Amino acid sequence: MDLDKPPAPQPPEGCLVVALRLPVRIVVLVLVVPVRLAWDALVAAGRFLHATVLRPLGRALRWTGRALFVLPFVALWRWVLVPVGTALRWLGHVLIVAPLSWVHVHVLIPVGHALRRAAGGVVTYLLAPVGRGLVWLARGARALLAAVGLGLFTGAAWLARYLLVVPARWLYAHVLAPVGRGLVWLGRGAGTLAAAVGLAAFAGAAWLARYLLVVPARWLYAHVLSPIGRALLWVAEALVTGAGAVLYWTARILFVLPALALWRWVLAPVGRVLAVVARETADALGHAWRVAGHLSRVVGRALGTLFRWIFVEPARWVYRAVLTPVGHVVRDMVLRPAARAAREVGRVTRLTLAAARETLRETRRDVRRALFGEPRRQAGVDRREPPARDPRTLGGSTTVLTKD
Repeated sequence: MDLDKPPAPQPPEGCLVVALRLPVRIVVLVLVVPVRLAWDALVAAGRFLHATVLRPLGRALRWTGRALFVLPFVALWRWVLVPVGTALRWLGHVLIVAPLSWVHVHVLIPVGHALRRAAGGVVTYLLAPVGRGLVWLARGARALLAAVGLGLFTGAAWLARYLLVVPARWLYAHVLAPVGRGLVWLGRGAGTLAAAVGLAAFAGAAWLARYLLVVPARWLYAHVLSPIGRALLWVAEALVTGAGAVLYWTARILFVLPALALWRWVLAPVGRVLAVVARETADALGHAWRVAGHLSRVVGRALGTLFRWIFVEPARWVYRAVLTPVGHVVRDMVLRPAARAAREVGRVTRLTLAAARETLRETRRDVRRALFGEPRRQAGVDRREPPARDPRTLGGSTTVLTKD
């Protein structure tokens, strides 16, 4: 970044900007200064309230809520619900689970095993033989019914063959087939004749329709309707074009040109003026807010100085010039002698109590000696370490046989 680079040239300002800037800034400053002072006062009051009222109140409410809601519920859960739940679980286990387990193990399982064995015996020795007998009877009945049915079916088939099928075949071969062939031949001839007649009628009708309808219609379309349509289309296009041009110029003269003149000679200058006023007002607001901040700081410092001169400095002077010497005098004339006297009284009391305890011990010792005699003294035990032996030399020995 080039530090020596000159600042970018500002666009030249017009006389209107220069003329509006100072009055606008003065008016805005007059309006903004009270607002900034009130805002700073509210901020200071809010901080003071937050530090001195709201935060302690919040802590008190939190402690109160904890003491009123959390701790009772915790105590209720810990000392009431948990023991009651444990007791109920133990009672349920003792009164329900254990009896049911005993019944299941010692009653239901043996009964189930017995019923299973009984059912197995019934199935093996009763139901199985009966079922086998019923199966054998069913097989015999099925064979008998099959034989009877086969005989009946064979007889019915023979009767149907010679009473129905053979006569029907003879009737079809000698009567119905020749009659059907004749009817088919007659139908084919009638169809061919009808097709020829219909084709001739269609050809004649088509020729008549062509020369009576299609050819005149084509001539009418080509020589009459088409020129008339083109003429009508040209007239319509001319009318639409003329009407469009008339409407265009009418709308242009009545709406566009006045709107353009209004925009160019009224709205654009007014907009520029309003833009200048708005920009200068915004700049003035920012400048006034900053100036009001400085003024608010000055006022705050002045009020702080006044408060310090009116309250703090007198209080400091009273504390330093009055309370401190008085405190020193009270400390030197009253508190220290009182503390010294208290220490002396304590020392004398301790000595007196020590002498009284010693006298009591002596009296108790004398009474015990007078009643029970002198206590027996125990033999003293030598708790010293044994003496060290002589060091071993080359000419001496520590064994019994070679000891000098």
